[in-house]
This record gives sequence, structure tokens and C-alpha cells, in this order.
Amino acid sequence: MPKWRAAVICCLILSSCGYGGQGPTPSASAAPSPSFNTGTVLIDTSHGSVLVHVLVAQTGPQWSYGLMNRTSIPSDAGMIFLFQSKTTLSFYMKDTKIPLSIAFFDVNGKIESILDMDPCTKSPCRTYNPGVPYSGALEVNQGSFGKWGVVTGDTLHLTQSGT
Repeated sequence: MPKWRAAVICCLILSSCGYGGQGPTPSASAAPSPSFNTGTVLIDTSHGSVLVHVLVAQTGPQWSYGLMNRTSIPSDAGMIFLFQSKTTLSFYMKDTKIPLSIAFFDVNGKIESILDMDPCTKSPCRTYNPGVPYSGALEVNQGSFGKWGVVTGDTLHLTQSGT
């Protein structure tokens, strides 16, 4: 296994929020938010296209922090998690205060699974796994994918715009 992949896996397993681990360290919950690039995701559905404004998480600290400690996100916004290779790791919602839906997608942007996730403020937190390998995940307000008509098999396209 390449060293970078082992380092990423360790970071995910030990993360305080986002995915991978079961329990945070007390200091992890108080960690400051990392900075995120921004972008837009265009989701092609059978009913048309949906535009979502996103924060882009593509490093260990960004994956770990995710959307924790936020009390809301705009109805047309979310966070996209990008990985350099396929993974099967689970997400969890430690210190995430808002209910979210998550779409797991492959390297071509095809949505393979959509799950609803509930907030968790106290360990142990439930984990959420799509049951298939994935290359990325898009988190939005819970129920938004259904409202927008987004289903498995739809395709998403990311355009990054910077910080």
C-alpha cells in the first residue's frame, strides 16, 4: 500500500468528524475550522439540472472537520468530499448539528448511493456507509436530494472556483 494512502486512512480513522473513526478526542472538537476551496456542483437528473454551491474538502483536516459545528447551511449549498482513490470508509456525524443527506459517487460523478444522516453530539455516533466503493461524497441539507429529484444513477460535475 502506498505511504500516502496509509496516511490518509490513518487520518480518516482518527478523525473527529466527517468519517472513519468512532470517537473524537476532546481537543479535536475544539479544533478551528480549516479553510476550504469553493465551487459549484451541477447534478444532471431526469428532470433537469440542479446547481449546488459547495465547499470542497480534499485534505485530511478538511475531511475530518466537514460541516461540524454549523447550525445551518443555505438550501442550495453543501460540501463535497474528494478522494484520490476509491474508498469504502464510513462517514459519521460527531459534532455535526444539522441533519444531512449524502450522495456517494464514483470517479465519473455517477451517484451510487444516497443516505440520510442525523446529528450526533455524544459518542458513540452511528456510522453511514454506502456499501459500495466511492470516489467522493456530496453532503447537503437532509431531504434536499429528494426535493430536487436527485436519485442514484444521476451524475454530478464539479467546477472549483478557489478559496
